[in-house]
Amino acid sequence: MDIGEVAKASGLAPSTLRYYEEIGLIQSSGRKGLRRLFQPKVLQELALISLGRKAGFSLDDIRGMFTPRGPEIDRGQLLEKANELENKIAELSAIRDGLRHAAACKAANHLECPSFLRLLRIAGKNRNRATLSKPPAKSSRS
Repeated sequence: MDIGEVAKASGLAPSTLRYYEEIGLIQSSGRKGLRRLFQPKVLQELALISLGRKAGFSLDDIRGMFTPRGPEIDRGQLLEKANELENKIAELSAIRDGLRHAAACKAANHLECPSFLRLLRIAGKNRNRATLSKPPAKSSRS
């Protein structure tokens, strides 16, 4: 399959396919003129990459899952990511429910609504937690 066919079948831009090849996620099998050629199995690899990205894995994480023998996915890493997603779903569900309540709340001002104030506290705690969990920025001066 040439790069245009892979792009059409996968829904990814040719530039994305070239980038994935450049960083070692996929491999072309040759060229036809200037166009890269790929084996049909690349579509499955791209589907795995897409699933990994949607699950929150970085491209580096995903690259670590691809070996010369094919994908080798660490089940512990999958469980860890599933737990992260479950926590995120619970957080987003609470926010959704709070927003629905705020939209229907009869309080004259949202800041008078105990449920909305609880939502603000949750948002503030999560913002602080996210700030604390980020690694310090690396200085560009070395």
